[in-house]
Amino acid sequence: MDIFGVLTMIGGLALFLYGMSVMGAGLEKMSGGKLERILENLTSNPIKAVLLGAGVTAVIQSSSATTVMVVGFVNSGIMKLSQAVGIIMGANVGTTITSWLLSLTGLQGDSILIRMLKPSSFSPILALIGIVLFMSGKSDRKKVVGEILMGFSVLMFGMQTMSGAVEPLADVPEFTNILTMFQNPLLGILAGAVLTAVIQSSSASVGILQALSATGAFTYGSVIPIILGQNIGTCVTAMISAVGANKGAKRTAFVHLYFNVIGTVLFLVLFYIGNAAFAFGFTDETVGAAGIALVHSVFNIFTTAVLLPFTKGLEKLAYLTIPKTEDEKAQEVDVFAVLDERFLGSPAFAIEQCRSLVSQMAEMTRDAFLTAMPLLTDYSDEAAEDVIKKENMIDIYEDRLTGYLTKLRSENLSYQDSLQVTSLMHSLTDFERISDHAINVVENAQRMQKKELEFSKKGREEMDIYGRAIEDILNRTTAAFIKNDIRLAKTVEPLEEVIDDINRDVKKHHIKRLRKGKCTIELGLVLSDLAMNYERVADHCSNIAVYMMQLKDTGLEEHSFTDQFDADETAEFNRLYQKFGERYRL
Repeated sequence: MDIFGVLTMIGGLALFLYGMSVMGAGLEKMSGGKLERILENLTSNPIKAVLLGAGVTAVIQSSSATTVMVVGFVNSGIMKLSQAVGIIMGANVGTTITSWLLSLTGLQGDSILIRMLKPSSFSPILALIGIVLFMSGKSDRKKVVGEILMGFSVLMFGMQTMSGAVEPLADVPEFTNILTMFQNPLLGILAGAVLTAVIQSSSASVGILQALSATGAFTYGSVIPIILGQNIGTCVTAMISAVGANKGAKRTAFVHLYFNVIGTVLFLVLFYIGNAAFAFGFTDETVGAAGIALVHSVFNIFTTAVLLPFTKGLEKLAYLTIPKTEDEKAQEVDVFAVLDERFLGSPAFAIEQCRSLVSQMAEMTRDAFLTAMPLLTDYSDEAAEDVIKKENMIDIYEDRLTGYLTKLRSENLSYQDSLQVTSLMHSLTDFERISDHAINVVENAQRMQKKELEFSKKGREEMDIYGRAIEDILNRTTAAFIKNDIRLAKTVEPLEEVIDDINRDVKKHHIKRLRKGKCTIELGLVLSDLAMNYERVADHCSNIAVYMMQLKDTGLEEHSFTDQFDADETAEFNRLYQKFGERYRL
């Protein structure tokens, strides 16, 4: 193999890695955040967690990306460590899809079907379709599809180039001698781990191994330790992402590491014991791209199947590595000590304890949103971080309260107690959704800060009025809930109707400014997103007020309760609607 062959191999490797990066990025864009939301809403069922982890990884073609995503969720408090374990296991299974796609380069045969399945046949077609979509597609979705197809085509072309460049190495004794070193399992594991750690992708490192298999110098016995090492090496990405994160995120990264290390040890021990006892004939056979994909899949499915019953053990091992601090323990005990299962036998008392926690959650939610709104004109990293911390804590409140109230609902409750439990569950969900909108406001503020965007004078005035109306409805709703003040709760819906009017007017006025060139499209997108978040907050406040009123009038329907007013109530509603309309007129 001369210098030109080396250059060809390097070029093929570069194209391969670039194509994998482009394809992965395109697939993540195509998901539009849906995959993240699926993972966020994950239940604690470990089997569902494994299936979701495998499915998400198969879609985005990167176990590292899935694991890093999970580390981020645990760091933010969205997900518990117990939920993360199953997803990490599934991610290892999902990543095997890539190696099977890459094994298509090794197909042999002269039939039209086999030849069309070869990347050399379909890659140019996909590349052509991809470039046409990318260049001429008017929608972002078409451009992203084009990006995915081009990335896949470049990946396959790079794989072919690498395979063709290394084929002459089969006749080079020095290269064959180097490969004999990998017959030592420890060296094979080390080589696989280092390669994957360097390029930060187990899929890519397996692909490189599949390309090298074109030399015919690898056997099943030599590639098994390398593939196992590649699974250990992929843990580096998650370990790096956990640097600077909280202890929960660090524990998640260690779960990923322990899962692969324990799986490697178990697989190697069983493999070599079985080989010694039964003398596996395939260990000395030459392995191709499809064989490597098979070994990769067998190992990951084996490890997941064996360790799935021991998810709690992996969790405990992570806690042994990074013990729970006194601060963590104190925080958990102080806040949620009232959710004692012994109180379930006294439902009325248990409901009151839950109500006190939901009230705390309500105040935290209101404070988070009212802290987020001023960031649009006076951005501060400290204030933004405060909103994020509050939202993370609110998510924990929701998780703990929902679990406790679900247990309480299964008790022998009176009709009124059952209504109160249902009302609390609905209310805490709406409070949690409001905190999510607070995060959306922060993200828009950060976007404006980063790109130095400012609303026009008229746009700023309108958003200030809109903001004051939202502040009013949040204060009314929170106070009504905490004090259980039905009269105050009845003032929420007229204000919500006025906010709907404000929302329509803000969008209508923005369109007029856009046509006159007084506002940019980018600012318009920010304003539209903010208006939507504000309007949704008002909707959630209305829901909470209605839940409170339903406890007094069980026949009240959530979406048509204004139609059920008597003459006096209708007159009072109209009076308040007129009053709020004048107060917040644009």
